[in-house]
Amino acid sequence: MHFHLRLQHHLLLPLALTTLALTSLPARAQTAVYTPIVLPASREVNDVLSDRDIPTGTGGFARDYTVNLEAGDQVAIDVISDEFDTLVILMNKDGVTMGENDDGPDGTTNSLLFSRITESGAYTVRVSAYAGQGAGNFYLKVARLREVQ
Repeated sequence: MHFHLRLQHHLLLPLALTTLALTSLPARAQTAVYTPIVLPASREVNDVLSDRDIPTGTGGFARDYTVNLEAGDQVAIDVISDEFDTLVILMNKDGVTMGENDDGPDGTTNSLLFSRITESGAYTVRVSAYAGQGAGNFYLKVARLREVQ
């Protein structure tokens, strides 16, 4: 009987370790938190849109940036790429779209969005490819034009 208990103990320990290892994997995968990239103080960046970014649900991907804007600011958001047709979206802290632009006024597939900021706070600038088609290098700039008096 003593031998039998010792055998059960040796069989249960590997089973317990295997169960512990398997149950800890999903918990680790669930700890990923969505965090947009903070734009540097210059409010401009050269970056790459790829299939490792946020799935848009329309077949493409998006890259999000956060920027603090002040009430009264007028901003111009410029996205330029020679590799894909850009789309830019400005969202407030609640994720509500404040504006979007596919093609700027210069006749290219680059994006230029003008927006007047009515509430101070953190905003999200989303860069994606129009109709989810394409990826590659791009340049993003958020410029403050002037304060509204």
